[in-house]
Amino acid sequence: MNGPSGRRKAPGAASMNDPSAQIASKLKALYQALENEPIPRQFIDLLERLDAAESAQSRR
Repeated sequence: MNGPSGRRKAPGAASMNDPSAQIASKLKALYQALENEPIPRQFIDLLERLDAAESAQSRR
């Protein structure tokens, strides 16, 4: 597909006038920001407790 300048658009490239493309772009930026956040200690503690409980259960 050719863009207004006559250049080919990259496959999957969407116009920023497209509401779906705008939503996708913002969601991608949000998820990338979340990936850089540290995991809260309370979640790590919870995962460790769940692992311990699962191990104890499988030993029975």
